[in-house]
Amino acid sequence: MIAVDAGSTDPGPYHLGSGVSLRSDAMIKKELATLLDAARNAAIPLIVGSAGGAGTNAQVDRVAELIREIAREKGYHFRLARIYAEIPKEAVISAIEAGDVRDFEAGFELSPEDVNACSGLVAQMGDEPFCQALDQGADVVIAGRACDDSAVASFAIWKGVDEALAIHMGKILECGALAAEPPGADVMLGEIDDDGFTLEPGSLGRRASVKSVASHSLYEREDPFVQHGPGRVLDLAECQFEQLDDRRVRVSGTRGQRSDDYWIKLEGAKPVGYRSFCVAGVRCPTMISMLDKLLEEACRHTQARVPDPSLKITFHRYGLDAVMGELEVDTALPHEIGLVIEATADTQEVAYDACITLSAELMHVSYEGQKNTSGNLAFLYSPRVHSIGLQYEFGAYHLMRVASALEPFPVIVEEV
Repeated sequence: MIAVDAGSTDPGPYHLGSGVSLRSDAMIKKELATLLDAARNAAIPLIVGSAGGAGTNAQVDRVAELIREIAREKGYHFRLARIYAEIPKEAVISAIEAGDVRDFEAGFELSPEDVNACSGLVAQMGDEPFCQALDQGADVVIAGRACDDSAVASFAIWKGVDEALAIHMGKILECGALAAEPPGADVMLGEIDDDGFTLEPGSLGRRASVKSVASHSLYEREDPFVQHGPGRVLDLAECQFEQLDDRRVRVSGTRGQRSDDYWIKLEGAKPVGYRSFCVAGVRCPTMISMLDKLLEEACRHTQARVPDPSLKITFHRYGLDAVMGELEVDTALPHEIGLVIEATADTQEVAYDACITLSAELMHVSYEGQKNTSGNLAFLYSPRVHSIGLQYEFGAYHLMRVASALEPFPVIVEEV
């Protein structure tokens, strides 16, 4: 089979909250055409998990329509399955009231108010909905939000191989050739049998090594030996990694068991306001040395001129502490920094007014030791302030216990 993990929370909550796909239709269609050609010519299934980037129902429908367009253009006929992953809010609220929702990485307990505030709410499916689609004869599966390794492992599990081995293989393959040397964003081939699986990069310019494969087994993991997922727990304590030749690595020894309860991960995004931002460079060493105070004063003056209670002002000081914040260990002042000025409010007009006011305030601010009376900022763009519309944050990042691995994720199969 050919499997693609098409989604992630890495780009943040915007694509879930807004419903806008991560990629353009043109790019999605181009890559789907390549994948569909390969799958149809080889008469093997094609599975796409987390379609559209966030795996909303609308994104699944759009990717499915692009598949239909390609099929019409090339004369392909096959069975297409759509699997939906949006979770009704009332179902989540009922689970909260029943004590069947717990925090995952959000840092707060989920409330009905949090759920109702979400404009996008999905859950990660396991392998079971994919297997159900394959049971119904699907040749192509376009699925909503899915646990990455489950989407990739589903065909092998459907064929009856050891589930733990399949999920471990899926965990590595979902990132493709990032598990190869040198790492890259292209493909990796996995071949599985009763005792283990073998990995080989698709590009002849890469190789799989024990180091690259074993290290990717630790990717995005808190525990080096235990991996939790929908409906099961993997034990990697006895894993063996063997270099078969210069390009291939074999993995064996993965164990696993079914969980007593079936938990799915909820992902919800809620709007937080409209945002405007400005990107500028600061080169004056005196201004950089006094930047904390100057930003504080500019913020206070702006809030006095744009007195909206919803206004939130944020500064990102790249080259100083924008990435690590208070955890930054290098305290030496740089010779220049990139300053991102950000304003968020209930309306785009307020956000824009605040951002343009802030940038003007800092452009002409005066301070002790100043050698110039204006031009403190070097703006990267004209216009210097850009408005990017309604923005989102994660409002749900929790686990929900369900009675069935299939019921939350309806499967619809059609002839194309």
